[in-house]
Amino acid sequence: MVISNWDMPEMNGLELCHRIRQVNTDGYIYMVFVTARNMLDDIVEGMSAGADDFIVKPFHPDELRVRIRAGERVLALETREVAIFAMAKLAESRDPETDAHLERMRNYSRVLAQHLASSAEFRDVINEEYIRLIYLTSPLHDIGKVGIPDSVLLKPGRLSDHEFEMMKTHTIIGAETLGTAMRQYPNVAYLRMARDIAIAHHERFDGRGYPVASTGHDIPLCGCIVTLADVYDALTSKRVYKTAFDHHVARSMICEERGTHFDPDIIDAFVESEDEFLAIRRRFAESEMVFI
Repeated sequence: MVISNWDMPEMNGLELCHRIRQVNTDGYIYMVFVTARNMLDDIVEGMSAGADDFIVKPFHPDELRVRIRAGERVLALETREVAIFAMAKLAESRDPETDAHLERMRNYSRVLAQHLASSAEFRDVINEEYIRLIYLTSPLHDIGKVGIPDSVLLKPGRLSDHEFEMMKTHTIIGAETLGTAMRQYPNVAYLRMARDIAIAHHERFDGRGYPVASTGHDIPLCGCIVTLADVYDALTSKRVYKTAFDHHVARSMICEERGTHFDPDIIDAFVESEDEFLAIRRRFAESEMVFI
């Protein structure tokens, strides 16, 4: 992001903007002019040169802050969309699960987050942005499977103990991949949540999960939410080695693991939202057998 005066000695802001737009960069540069010029012709000239926003002098510092935040949202959108496209294409080439699984799971995750947000305990933690981000990032939970050998990932049946240990590393591979992107864009909340989901979606509330064996509230909340959404979809979907369980059977199995596999608060949100889960299930009805 560049914030520049228009009227400067030697190179003025307009020429600076022209020069910036001529440079090949890996990402977009957001340009804000701070200027006393407020005529329509000036605005048209500046925007035509590539400016993204104007702040007219005299201005209040709070105005500058909110305009900077608006620019940050634009830049974050660019980073997020690039990440979604690249990672989704990568996952598509290696992950044998259908798109319907990802669609169902992201909707389940959003519903759980919405119900948690309505409670006093989570009202200050889960806002509209959090709900939007979990919907966007939850499909990347298994991005690390791109690093698992075909002989394990595509095996049509249960894995041996050794193969299962290899499969478990997809959580670490995914988190490391997303962590690398996050180091380049450390302030992008999207990447941070995606990394937390990748590393935590196989953890258990009682500490018997993997890869870290975290317990209770040490597990990122987004990971706990996605864990339940993912397990519910696995239980209610047909696999090569099992038939699909009825919703009520799956509900009973999940509720039995309250406080062991699943966070009790998320179990409560699940019970409260089961009608919405059923509606999502009907909307994205599975039409073919898939692998897990």
